[in-house]
Amino acid sequence: MSMAPSTPRKSVPKDRFPTLFATLKTQTYYDPSSTRGPGSHTIRTIAWNPTGHLIATGSADRTLRIWNPEKPQVKNSTELRGHTGAIERVAWNPIKEAELASVSSDGTCRFWDVRSKTCIASIPLGGEGLTIGWASDGSLALVGRKDDILIPIYLGPDSLPTAGLPLPQPLQTNQTLFNPVGPPTTLLLTTGDGCVKICSWPPPSPTQAMANGAAPNHNNRAVSHSRSSTPVPQSSASSLQSLHTLHAHTSACISLALSPTSRYLAIGGSDALISLYDTHDWICRRTLSSLSGSVKSVSFSWDGSYVIGGSDEGTGFDIAHVETGETVARVETTAPAPCLSWHPNGKYWIAYSGDSGGLKIVGAAGGGM
Repeated sequence: MSMAPSTPRKSVPKDRFPTLFATLKTQTYYDPSSTRGPGSHTIRTIAWNPTGHLIATGSADRTLRIWNPEKPQVKNSTELRGHTGAIERVAWNPIKEAELASVSSDGTCRFWDVRSKTCIASIPLGGEGLTIGWASDGSLALVGRKDDILIPIYLGPDSLPTAGLPLPQPLQTNQTLFNPVGPPTTLLLTTGDGCVKICSWPPPSPTQAMANGAAPNHNNRAVSHSRSSTPVPQSSASSLQSLHTLHAHTSACISLALSPTSRYLAIGGSDALISLYDTHDWICRRTLSSLSGSVKSVSFSWDGSYVIGGSDEGTGFDIAHVETGETVARVETTAPAPCLSWHPNGKYWIAYSGDSGGLKIVGAAGGGM
């Protein structure tokens, strides 16, 4: 499935950005599920599809919904049903605009065809799901469980998604991120001791798995064509090979984001700081300190010029200029906004969770360029 071509846009320079951003109007996407009880519809995760024409939200009350940003009425949205626990993370296939993955505390990762509203596959994880990251070529999704075990799920054009060998991690692992272009060769992951580890991918196959034939053929990154969706037993677990470690924060690293230009890596910590690392030499160029709690999400604007972070404490969030660290604008909220994300494709829109009423998108109601 090919994606619609992007519309070329010009980046807005730092001196003009505050004026432009002030004209953007915010749209609220009200979900009737929010009437189920106080806090029951707390949005845990949001994600734009690759073209920016759709946005997915996952909630504590098991609601998984797909919104069209230009049609805020719930009747124009799609609810995907099947999870029996809180939706912890949603992520879109980077090369398919209508394929979505969702991870839940119900112990499954589900893959969805949004257009047909069907669940393509449900993968048992053997534990509560927490996070998920796609490889940029769409061949692999890496799920993280709450007990810090990573489960790779391989996807092929002619087979159902298939779970590979589990990867137990020695420390708290909150988010993973693959290299931004081509097949997966490098994996970045946060750790509970304030570091980001850069590892090679695929992990070396363990001797035991090689002996019993359980390991997938990693040499050519082939995808298993088995129709089974049962994870490999943990006794055959393999390990990641570390290439480099960034000692980024004084406490746990929580969130990661790579700028669209791949120039900077943003790391959010439980110390309420966002560190910006230059990927050319892996040196921290600047630190942002406007948040008041653990940084649950970080996001770059489509051009890589601006960065934001979401926290589960305090209200409002600042927009910082990446090259200088200066605050250029602020979004005021009535509640903490832990989940936020810039529009991926040529617009300075920001989607965020936290305020009453549901998902909000700055810019979707008009204004701007």
